[in-house]
Amino acid sequence: MGNDMKKSLFAKYFTICMSVIIVSITFLGAMMLIFSSQYFRNDQFKRLEDSVQYAAELTVLPSNTQKNNDGSYTLSESVGSSYRMLSRTNDALYFLTDTSGALVACSEGKRCIHSAPYTVPVEIRQKTTEGIYKETGTFAKLYKNDYYTVGVPITIDGQTIGYLYASSPSKNLSIFLSEIFNMFIISSGVVLFLAFAIIFVVTSQMVKPLKEMSKAAKQYGEGDFSRRVQIDRNDEIGELASALNTMADDLSIIENSRRSFTANVSHELKTPMTTIGGFIDGILDGTIPEREHKKYLRIVSDEVKRLARLVRSMLNLSKIEAGEMTIKCTSFNMIETIAQTLFSFEQVINGKQLEIRGLDEVSDVWIEADEDLIHQVIYNLMDNAIKFVNEGGYIEFSFQTIGRKTQIGIKNSGNGLSKQEMNKVFDRFYKTDKSRGLDKNGVGLGLYIVRTVINLHDGEIKVRSKEGEYTEFVITLNTGKPPSKNRKSSADKQ
Repeated sequence: MGNDMKKSLFAKYFTICMSVIIVSITFLGAMMLIFSSQYFRNDQFKRLEDSVQYAAELTVLPSNTQKNNDGSYTLSESVGSSYRMLSRTNDALYFLTDTSGALVACSEGKRCIHSAPYTVPVEIRQKTTEGIYKETGTFAKLYKNDYYTVGVPITIDGQTIGYLYASSPSKNLSIFLSEIFNMFIISSGVVLFLAFAIIFVVTSQMVKPLKEMSKAAKQYGEGDFSRRVQIDRNDEIGELASALNTMADDLSIIENSRRSFTANVSHELKTPMTTIGGFIDGILDGTIPEREHKKYLRIVSDEVKRLARLVRSMLNLSKIEAGEMTIKCTSFNMIETIAQTLFSFEQVINGKQLEIRGLDEVSDVWIEADEDLIHQVIYNLMDNAIKFVNEGGYIEFSFQTIGRKTQIGIKNSGNGLSKQEMNKVFDRFYKTDKSRGLDKNGVGLGLYIVRTVINLHDGEIKVRSKEGEYTEFVITLNTGKPPSKNRKSSADKQ
């Protein structure tokens, strides 16, 4: 039922457009009929008014009037012939009455409906005396149907001697409006047909890419990000298609990273857990002699530390992405942080016979940051440098303070990074050892966490490298303030 009730975007858009056009045409037609009707009435009255004025001029001619001894005038019925001629030319009835409303002459002769015993009502005669009389109706029920009627008084020497009326049937309006309506219907039909065809084509073209994007989105929802929307348009739909393709690329990268991360984490968890379980079982069941216990327990301890580092990285990453990581900035000496970190790598440094450069030249480098988080940054950068430094190579530190910013560089000799690796080195789960096999313990989170922590401090991190020679990471943080000597002296006395 839901599918039956559901309307497609095509149907909705098409229905709305056609409804607007139909309503507009209907409104236009109604207005046209109203204005046409008003125009026709005004034209009819104007035509009757002109003709009745002309007929009145014919009526007062000496041949059609007779002056009595008392000075009054008598209208002659001979004017009826003139009325009949006018009636043939403009399809109107003309009839002349005396001041009592009785018929004197008519364009239809004496046997017309205006003849005795009919007389024009007093109220109509009074209105006619006042000027031009106009009416749309039955003329006091004289006519069975509505007529347009115009009347004028007949005056000679300021004396009203009768009334002249001209009537035209209003059915002509119906005929006129019917013809107008028929033309309007034919024109509207043509317009609707063209509008239907145009809107159908335009709507189909508009909805087609949306359907394609909908299919692609459903495929993405099923986990298949291989499909791309092929739409080349410079409008909002084109922008939406481009955004959808970009989203698919990002989702594909994230999915590949997730799978790679899952595989790496599974391997990283499986290997130490297998080693720990095997050695512990060997110690418990006596397979490993007692004199070797210390040796294998040390290996177990290293594997536990390795697991702890992995879990710590995952927890930190989770906090950062959830926005739960807060920073507590204080001023501290970066040299001390670097020295502490180097001490934790002392065994590896000695094993690779590495030369440490740049620390003898400075004693204090103060920065304003979260000491614990920056310690993790230095640890990750140094761990990365020691992994990829060549045997007998060097690790070099550099420091530069420019105004309120301090730059710390960590550089190691070695194979360096390619341009492709430099563009991806800070990506989550990306490991630069895929081509060199040097980082067997990492899961590709160290540098991603470094960049995220630096961003939390509104700092900056850059990588510089030259293949076959070196790799250098440079971080920029706010410069800190060293403690004042007076405060330090007070603390010593206490």
